[in-house]
Amino acid sequence: MTILDLDQNATTQLHPAAAAAMAKVEAEAWGNPSSAHAIGRKARQRLEDAREQVAALLHALPEEVVFTSGATEANNLAIFGQCGEPPATIAASMIEHPCVIEPIRVLEKRGFRIEWLPVTPAGTIEPREMAACGEARLATVMLANHETGAVNDVRAMSGTVPMHCDAAQALGKMPVSFRELGVTTLSLSAHKFRGPGGAGALLIRKGTKLQPLTFGGFQQQGHRPGTEAVALAVGLASALGI
Repeated sequence: MTILDLDQNATTQLHPAAAAAMAKVEAEAWGNPSSAHAIGRKARQRLEDAREQVAALLHALPEEVVFTSGATEANNLAIFGQCGEPPATIAASMIEHPCVIEPIRVLEKRGFRIEWLPVTPAGTIEPREMAACGEARLATVMLANHETGAVNDVRAMSGTVPMHCDAAQALGKMPVSFRELGVTTLSLSAHKFRGPGGAGALLIRKGTKLQPLTFGGFQQQGHRPGTEAVALAVGLASALGI
């Protein structure tokens, strides 16, 4: 039976080349990338190669790439990591993915004022609406909507306040440049572009102060401590390159 998958926005099938790259890591570089012995150093090299590849493809610096378990974790890290303590204003739109809306709702309960940006009939945010949010501590606007496909002019909105951009639905469908968009943070999820499930990344502009969500390690500059999943990072980078 032939299966016609018309739900590519939800997830995509793992690309054979990405699967092969991951299998090679598991066979040849299965060590802990924080270990000093040979197999650990080999794993570290594969991890950093993947980080450099992702950075080059998205026009970022390697040190700006933090691997996560997906866009949901990346969005939470970006929002909670930058919001600080109330009182403050957070600007967001109601067309965001639930993994952005729900953290914003949590911040509202904690005492933050939420400035909900109006949405046009075309399903986008007008850049001028962001210009009116100059007092906001953080703004979050997605690049491409997961249901309508509407694309926001994020570049025209950036620069007014620190901005997070959920680009999970855009990667693999349109060119994405972290540097050109001008945002502070940007999230992505590998399974949206034929990478492995459970792998994602958060790009964090160099010099940005970000409070981690978890503690207990030095990995990834402390932004996301814990032993990195090397094979998943390699699979993400491979699929993104394809």
